[in-house]
Amino acid sequence: MTKADIYRRGVGALLLNDQNHVFVAQRIDTPGAWQMPQGGIDEGEDPRKTVMRELLEEIGTDKAEIIAETEDWLSYDLPNELRSTIWGGKYRGQKQKWFALRFRGNNSDIDLDADDRPEFDTWKWIAMNQLTHLIVPFKRSLYESIVREFSHLAKKTS
Repeated sequence: MTKADIYRRGVGALLLNDQNHVFVAQRIDTPGAWQMPQGGIDEGEDPRKTVMRELLEEIGTDKAEIIAETEDWLSYDLPNELRSTIWGGKYRGQKQKWFALRFRGNNSDIDLDADDRPEFDTWKWIAMNQLTHLIVPFKRSLYESIVREFSHLAKKTS
């Protein structure tokens, strides 16, 4: 395996509120780039623990419970122009385990400034079918896979 074939291991969180809308936030470093919380897995860390840690770091709360996870690890490649700058040029992209979580807090629990180095500057709840329209193009197929796998969770119940 060459260095160019190495993927950073990580997790992602599809966080659903009581109305089955999905949490998304806009990146501070890329205005107009929206995404769901995600992050790298530390050495020896369990992915389920990682996703809860990432929620706490990125959105200031871990008031959520895991309700599903992707069957397989999903990956995406960084565009060539970003490979040398993101993660010090060590990775081709990311290989992630995605989790669907039910938010058990209130909107007031969300604090994008909870961490010393916030990643996001604003957030909102959106319908799941809007996810792929908001995401940066190089992550679109990843988000399409996530929506396919978790769409049944956002169906309205009577």
